[in-house]
Amino acid sequence: MDINIEGQRIEQEYTRITAILSSPEIIKDPVRLKENSRLVKELEPKIRTFKEYQKTISEIENLKKWLNKEKDSDMVGLVEEELKGLEERKKTLQKEWNTLLKPISREEQGNVIMEIRAGTGGDEASLFARDLFKMYSKFAERKGWKIEIMDSNFSDRGGLKEIIYVVEGEGTWASLKYESGVHRVQRVPETESLGRVHTSTATVAVLPEVGEMEIKINPADLEIDTYRASGPGGQHVNKTSSAIRIFHKPSGIRVQCQDERSQHQNRARALRVLKAKLIQYYTDKQTEEMSEQRKNQIKTGDRSEKIRTYNFSQGRITDHRVNVTIYRLKDLLDGKLELITEPLKEQLEAEQK
Repeated sequence: MDINIEGQRIEQEYTRITAILSSPEIIKDPVRLKENSRLVKELEPKIRTFKEYQKTISEIENLKKWLNKEKDSDMVGLVEEELKGLEERKKTLQKEWNTLLKPISREEQGNVIMEIRAGTGGDEASLFARDLFKMYSKFAERKGWKIEIMDSNFSDRGGLKEIIYVVEGEGTWASLKYESGVHRVQRVPETESLGRVHTSTATVAVLPEVGEMEIKINPADLEIDTYRASGPGGQHVNKTSSAIRIFHKPSGIRVQCQDERSQHQNRARALRVLKAKLIQYYTDKQTEEMSEQRKNQIKTGDRSEKIRTYNFSQGRITDHRVNVTIYRLKDLLDGKLELITEPLKEQLEAEQK
């Protein structure tokens, strides 16, 4: 579809919705306010891209007119170089526009729940799990996302045996969905006196928290028990049984939450995690007949797969699904996750076409 025609239609729609949001009556209708606010958020990147496209087209036309009039000017070479850059920019904007017009899936509209667990390697594995959590936290901060910890379990050396948390914000699923799998680290542990490199692993799972998708949970299917939350000691130790464990009998899924001091809050958070896991459980069940086909695809994200290696001595990160290697480990750990996820995403999407 022609960008100008579709862009003008979207501009009209944006103007209409912003007018609704500016009216005093909208405050009295929270449901309508929420829906129109969501629509404006969806339209804003399209409006920005369309305006940038229009500006680029205008600059291209002006330069072409100048070249027709000033064929003998000494500036012709520079102008032609600038025109070439604008033509490339136009192509990039056309690609961005086509991507923005793709329907947004339910997963992309919601938040994600992430689970990081120490794998093989003892204390070093738990320290690596902690490093991964820090990396994702810094990435979330750069994106302007919010992190809400649901449950965590620390090792004696300050590492993470496991942590479950929600990442809230726009585009969380699109940016994090390829992180599921086994992450491997190769480095000299803090406790290694001889300087030998050890290999440890941690697993990452990313679950979409799909908007308002309805999951009916029968209370009779749940076994709920309480226990005392563990803590760092001293005044922070919870002396009441506020932590919650929930077992969903039909699926066999277990969840727990202890990070809040209120039993009611922990229960609500545990049910939130359970809901996301059940969505994943029932989705996988529906596509069970395709499991063999999915195993042969790079993008499965199965937790049994080794998806990435972090080699500290070489400053190297390798994503094994598409054989991408970069030598900017420090930058990656500082939250610049797109260094590896962008080339990964491009290759995976190219192979799907």
